Order: sequence, then structure tokens, then C-alpha cells
Amino acid sequence: MIMRAFRYRNYRLFFGGQCVSLVGTWMQNIAMSWLVYRLTGSPLLLGVTGFASQAPSLLLAPVTGVAADRFDRRSIIIVTQTLAMLQALALGLLVMFGHPQVWQIVSLAAALGVINAFDMPARQSFVVQLVERREDLANAIALNSSMFNSARLIGPSVAGVFIAAFGEGVCFLANAASYLAVIAALLSMRIRPARTPAAKRGGSFLGGVAYVRGFPPIRYIMLLLAAASLLGMPYAVLMPAYASGVLHGGPRTLGFLMAFSGAGALAGALRLAARRNPAGLERAIPLFTALFGCGLLGFSFSRWFALSGAFLFLASFGMISLLASCNTIIQTLVDEDKRGRVMSLYSVSFMGMAPFGSLLAGWAASGLGVRHTMTLNALFVLLAAAAFSSRMKEVSAHAAPVYTRLGLGGTAAEELGEAERAGTPV
Repeated sequence: MIMRAFRYRNYRLFFGGQCVSLVGTWMQNIAMSWLVYRLTGSPLLLGVTGFASQAPSLLLAPVTGVAADRFDRRSIIIVTQTLAMLQALALGLLVMFGHPQVWQIVSLAAALGVINAFDMPARQSFVVQLVERREDLANAIALNSSMFNSARLIGPSVAGVFIAAFGEGVCFLANAASYLAVIAALLSMRIRPARTPAAKRGGSFLGGVAYVRGFPPIRYIMLLLAAASLLGMPYAVLMPAYASGVLHGGPRTLGFLMAFSGAGALAGALRLAARRNPAGLERAIPLFTALFGCGLLGFSFSRWFALSGAFLFLASFGMISLLASCNTIIQTLVDEDKRGRVMSLYSVSFMGMAPFGSLLAGWAASGLGVRHTMTLNALFVLLAAAAFSSRMKEVSAHAAPVYTRLGLGGTAAEELGEAERAGTPV
């Protein structure tokens, strides 16, 4: 059943609050990118803004992961969401009633990056407390991805219309208001005490690093995420320059391009939500990574809006299928007492590499052009897919005993057998 995680009240509250908040978040993301590009016309400064918003996830990882394991995760998320609301409010008031300078926008982006550095590992680890059965965790994570990408489908489109009609400031204020929904949902939850309080009081960041280094499935997944985040995903920071310079459009063009991206990502997330069991999902990761790379490669060569949208749909389908699969496998395999620290390292792989990728993409686009930079992004993603595929036997061999210990091995074997008979990846 595709919606089975909704049987849990806490998860329903979380999902509903996030649905509202994430639409506002995507409106702010698009508005901020467009504002920076409108003020400067510089792809490099788009990269600088992306770096400022993402670098804290890398710099603060030794603190944020330990905090997620040691303190109440719901309380952490309530604090971070409240601070993010204030950041959006400040940005909206600055744009609507002041004279925004690029350094002010970058500073506020960096402040949000610090907030998100604490929010992400706590939020990722919190999901396991919202569902009571481990076999429903994969469904909850996939539904989270579908929620995120539904917002990615709606938010940019709305932002494009709002920017054209009212300016960027309205998008920031709408995002500030949207945080009220998720804060109210968090306050309404009834959360059981953590199952491993003793372990939460101990443990160090270096202990989490040693755990990841010694467990091949998580180690190789994080290396793949780091490569994709550094060399593939930063194409997104160049989207305003692509919409303007290649397609000769404005904020509406950007919004609709991001809507195509959101639609592909939503399709990928829903496909994973329908999966019965997370065991064996790692076998599909090279395919998803290759789809991401191929879609991005086609997008880099396109000069027509409809074709660009189709390739962006494919790239986003592959990208979100990759991200959701990696998240699901890590959350399923990780030991509970190390969950927060491992998810902080996941944040480093996913978010911590992105700022350097943003700077690299902005610098490369300034010299090579947007289209050639995206072509290089795509080729690096395809190389990463090939490298991970070469380690697949080792990954599966170490993951299988954990699936069996968790009671997931039988279903995995059935799914693998069906896939082999059908000639399709599981």
C-alpha cells in the first residue's frame, strides 16, 4: 500500500505541516536565486550564494550529528523552524522596504545554512520515531520525498508568477508564514521516548566516522552522494542563467522549468513509495544515477523549452530516485545509537559538498558558459554511476546480513527473484 505510513498519527501531522512549509521554502529558493541574478547578472555570484547557504552543513557536522543523537530531536526541529521563519521574515522585509545588497542576501543565506545544518540530521533521524514498524520506514522516507517534490512542483511555479506580479519580497513573506504550519504540527505530536537513551548520552562524532568507514554499504553510498553533490547537482544554481541566457525567458520560464524538475522528482519518489521492502534497493542505484546523468546531458544540449523540460524531468526522476534510495538504505541499515551522527555525515555528503560544487559551477560557467558546464556535470555523474556499479557486489554482500537480522531478507529474496525473471532491476 503506497500510503501505509499514514496509519501513524505523528507521521500524518509531520507530513501535513511539511507540505505547507516546503511550498514556501521552494518559493524562497527561486526568489532568492532570481533576486541575486537580477541584481548582479553573475553566474559566479549565484554560486557564491549557494555556497553560503550550504557550507555550514559541512563545517558544523561534528556538532550537529552529536546534537541529534544526544538531545530531543523534536525540540531541535521546533527551534530550527522558528529561526528559519525569522530569517525568511527578515529577508522579505529587507526586499520590500529596504534596498537589498548582495552582501546582505548572502549573509542571510549563510544564516539559514547554519539553521539547516542543525535541522537536517535531526529531521532525517526524527522520521524513524514517527513510524512504529521498521518495514514502514522506507515508505515514510519515499513519501517524504514525494512531499518534498510536490512542493518543488508547486512552489517554483507559484514563485514565478508572484515574482513577475509582485516582486521577490512577497515570496519571502509567504515562506515565513508557511513555517507556522510545521511548528503547529510538531507541537501537536505525541512522541515516545527514544529507544536508546544511554547510547544517546555517549558517542562522539569520530565514532560515527569510524562506523561509516568500516561499513561498505554506507561508505560507498556516501561517496557516491558526495560525488553527485559536488559535480552533478550544482546545475540547479545555474538555472536562472540557463532560463535567461539559453532560453531567453524570465522568472516564469524559470518557474516552469523547476516545475518540470519537480514533476520528474515526484514521479521518482512515488515509484519508490510503492516498493514493498527496502532490501535490495541498492542494486538500482547505478541505474538511477545513470538516468540523472543522461537527463542532464540532454538538457545541456537543448535550446527549446519543451525539450529542456522533458530532459529536466528525466534528470530529476533519476536524481530523486537516487537520493531517496540512498536515504532509505542508510536509515534501514544504520545502528539506532549512531543514527544522528550518520545522518550528519549524510548531510555532509549531500549538502556539505554542494557549496563547493556551487562555487565550481559558477566559476566554470563564467569561463566555459552555462551549457558546457552542465555537460561536464552530466559526464561526472555518469562516471560516478560506473564507479559505484563496480562496487555493487561488496555493497550487497555486507547489506544482506543486516536485512536478514531485521527480518527483511525473505521479502528481498522474493523481489530479487521476480526482478531476475522479469529482467529488470529491483
